[in-house]
Amino acid sequence: MKFKSIFSIRKWVNLVLESKLSRTFSDKRYLRLNYWVRMKRKLDLENPKTFNEKLQWLKLYDRKPIYTTMVDKYEAKKYVADIIGEEHIVPTLGVWESFDEIDFDSLPNQFVLKCTHDSGGLVICRDKTALDMVAAKKKIERSLKRNYFWQSREWPYKELKPRIIAEKYMEDEETSELRDYKFFCFDGKPELLFIATARQSEVEETKFDFFDMDFNLLPFTNGHPNASVTPEKPRQFEKMQELAAKLSVGVPQLRVDFYEVNGAVYFGELTLFHWGGTMPFKPECWDAKLGSMIKLPDIKNKKEKV
Repeated sequence: MKFKSIFSIRKWVNLVLESKLSRTFSDKRYLRLNYWVRMKRKLDLENPKTFNEKLQWLKLYDRKPIYTTMVDKYEAKKYVADIIGEEHIVPTLGVWESFDEIDFDSLPNQFVLKCTHDSGGLVICRDKTALDMVAAKKKIERSLKRNYFWQSREWPYKELKPRIIAEKYMEDEETSELRDYKFFCFDGKPELLFIATARQSEVEETKFDFFDMDFNLLPFTNGHPNASVTPEKPRQFEKMQELAAKLSVGVPQLRVDFYEVNGAVYFGELTLFHWGGTMPFKPECWDAKLGSMIKLPDIKNKKEKV
């Protein structure tokens, strides 16, 4: 009976968090409630130890202005190019503020549309003649209206300008897909990564496989299951490590994403708060293991900004 009661309370709290009423909550109050709902435990902000707890702490107190540039999918390209070189940047085909401004006649037969200010505003076009324009417009315009900040209080997104970019369509000839290689870095030191496969599949779930820096498969999952066939080590693995290290210097925790396309390395995106810091690890002990890798900065007179 007790468990049923707790479940009902969590369900009710979740409805409140998803409503506009939650926008009246301070960041700290929202994060405490959201963590309790998603992780099913109290959030310890006074002495955070796990990876997910520390991400919530960093949301509140580690507020360097440059983070806003780093998470903007358009502005981040110049920021990253200045550090690791323009040759690692996926070519941009155009940038617009509304869907109706897009000149589709000027775009190639294959391209990718992305919203610059959120996660999920993505349209992959493999054949322009078969593109469902109505569905694409609906998805992009819905994304343009959304402020990603309110979902889990990732403050760098709050003031981002909503825009659309078109990028060159990329696909690796060997794997016949665009695999993501996502490195978890801690103040300039890559410690582990996961390979995301089947991301563009319409018939199967995305797969995540985690590896250490010697490319040993790690025995845990986080958000998605392992692939049935373990992905092979990318040819440019060491190069990716080198670039990830350069991009993450001075940041307590940063996920740096790359693609490998026909032997070349391309930058994907920078993520400060993996899964918003509310995705359980299985087994749970890995939450603490990754948490021990984050050295929280010494910030005096800590005060959240609502």
